[in-house]
Formats: sequence, C-alpha cells, structure tokens
Amino acid sequence: MVSLPLSQSQPGLRPCPRRAFILPALCSLALLLPAAAGFAQNVADNPYQVIYNWGRLPGGRDMGVVTGVHPDPDGEHLWVMERCSANQCAGSSLDPIHQLDRDGNVVKSLGAGLFAWPHGFDVDEQGNIWVTEGAPEGDARGGPGFERGMGHQVIKLNPDGEVLMRLGEAGVPGDDATHFNGPAAIVVAPGGEFWVADGHRGGNNRVLKFSADGRLLLQLGGGIDSLSRESGYFNDPHDLKIDSQGRLFVADRGNNRIQIFSQDGELLDIWTQFGRPSGIWIDANDRIFVADGMSGRQWNRGWQRGIRIGDARTGWVTEFIPDYEVENGSGIEFLASDREGNIYAGQVGRQRFEKYVRFRP
Repeated sequence: MVSLPLSQSQPGLRPCPRRAFILPALCSLALLLPAAAGFAQNVADNPYQVIYNWGRLPGGRDMGVVTGVHPDPDGEHLWVMERCSANQCAGSSLDPIHQLDRDGNVVKSLGAGLFAWPHGFDVDEQGNIWVTEGAPEGDARGGPGFERGMGHQVIKLNPDGEVLMRLGEAGVPGDDATHFNGPAAIVVAPGGEFWVADGHRGGNNRVLKFSADGRLLLQLGGGIDSLSRESGYFNDPHDLKIDSQGRLFVADRGNNRIQIFSQDGELLDIWTQFGRPSGIWIDANDRIFVADGMSGRQWNRGWQRGIRIGDARTGWVTEFIPDYEVENGSGIEFLASDREGNIYAGQVGRQRFEKYVRFRP
C-alpha cells in the first residue's frame, strides 16, 4: 500500500495558514478529506519522464553521489558536483565538479584535491562556483577529511577551478563568526552577498549572511543547544534558495518545513506543504521544485517521497513526481531545472544522476 501525502499536494489546495483563525482540528479535517483524490490526480498528471543514469564522466568512470546541480549562466551547460565516483573525496585524485553539455557530455572537470565531503553547491551570475564541506563534527563521513585537516569550510572557485576565497578554518569546527560546523548549503544573492546554512545534521543549526568579501552580516538561529522547532530556528537546515523577490527559502529539513525570510532576516512565512525538504530549486519564473527524499516510515510518516513542484509566490503545489523506490535508500536530495523545465536530480542513496524530461506543458 502506498502512503498518502496530505492534501497539500493537490492542485488548488494550500495548508491552513500558520496564523489561521480556525480550530486546528477543523483545519486538519478539511485538508484530509480530499487527500486520496488529490494524490491520485497528481500521480496521473505527472508530466515528466525520467532518464536514469544521465550524464557521462571522463573515462567512463562511475558517477559518485551527486550533491550539487546548477545550470551554467550561459544557458547551454550544466554544472554537476559528485563525490569522486563514491561518497567520499578525501584522498581521491578525481575531479568532483563537472561542466556538461546538453547531451550529458563533460566539457571540463575541476576541483581534485580541494574537498573531502562536498555538500553545498551554487554557481553565481559570474559563473563562479561555491562549495561547502558538509560533514559536521562527529560525523563518520567526515572522518577521512578531518584526518587530513580538511572540512568545515566554504570555498569559492572561478570557472577554471582557481580558489578565490576560503571561509572557515580547515578541519576545525566552531560556532563563531569565523568557523563552521559542517556547512550544508550556500546561495549567492544577485548583489554578491551570500547565505550559508551551517550546518548539516548535528551541526550549528544556523543560517548566516555574509558580504561579498566574506564579512559576517547576520545570523539566524544557532547558539547553545540550537536545534529547535520554534519559528525562525532550525533543525538540519539543508538547502537555501532565493526567489525573484529576494526572499530566502530555507529547507528546514529536520522540522519538515520551508521557512522564508527577507534579506534582513525577517521571518515571512512557514510552509509545510512540500513534505520533508532536502533540496530546493526556484527558476526565473518563480516555479519552485522541492526534493523530498526522506519522507515515509522513518521520517515524516504519512507523506510520500518525490518531487513537489509549485508556485514560489503563492505556495500552491501543482505537480508531484512520485518516488517508487523507497526501499532502496534515501531518495532525491539535490535538484535543478533548465529553461525548458527539465529537472536534473541526484539520487543520494542510489548513487544515481537523473534527468526528468518534461513531455507536456
């Protein structure tokens, strides 16, 4: 039997507003009644077909765990970050970052030896590449990097792989203005300022804003015993994106919600209709794509894994791509779309890169 998500996935429905003046029980009942019909409609209307194992790496080597996807500013290429044909780059001589053409062929590769467990990924308007080291203190996946004095950093590269900036002390965790603890994500605003989600599971549970030259400007959440369900605080902030209005979208994964902030750090809204968000993508038309690769039996019970697509301006969910392989490890955590609306996504637990081709409007 397939677990049914709440009816937020049905086109034309939104969850009860966070400040709704309505009895919670009545609100929940109103949402649950059409749940099955809404789920069936979204599955039937899924306008995508998937191509498994899309993209070819140099020498025919295996694609590692894909932890970053971003269209190139030229509109003709796609940047992909993977963990060196495995789930680890520490000690590897392989390049983890690749520029692909529209057919999935590699145009260039770079970044060998720079990262241990790369996690967060962004490409700014100038084509510069931003990467975070996502393993927090105590995470076994970060061990090989920590032993080599790597990790807990944000690194900026130019399109040829030259290091332009490093933030954080390599291999040293912390929660002050100059240290991170497994930063999970990064997003660069149009003016050059950038936001960092710090950090990954067990990290600092804070979101930081920096100037273009790396000066700390603002902190949201964080502090001693910082994991929290309270509004404006976080539990495993896993991804960040900015829409056309400049609003910051935080995938507050451990709390099964998206929190939306102004560039000044004001909390604007909280959305729960996108499941358990690991990754977010917002295109030029403010269509929002949310990767939910963890809902189900262990986390966020009653929701189905998959990709939820909607309107970033209103929060309405309009389409749903279901994940039918829930027994085979965690699902999609990172994704992006191109100008034609095709989706590129990394299946983390299955170590697979996929392209979802939009075959109808």
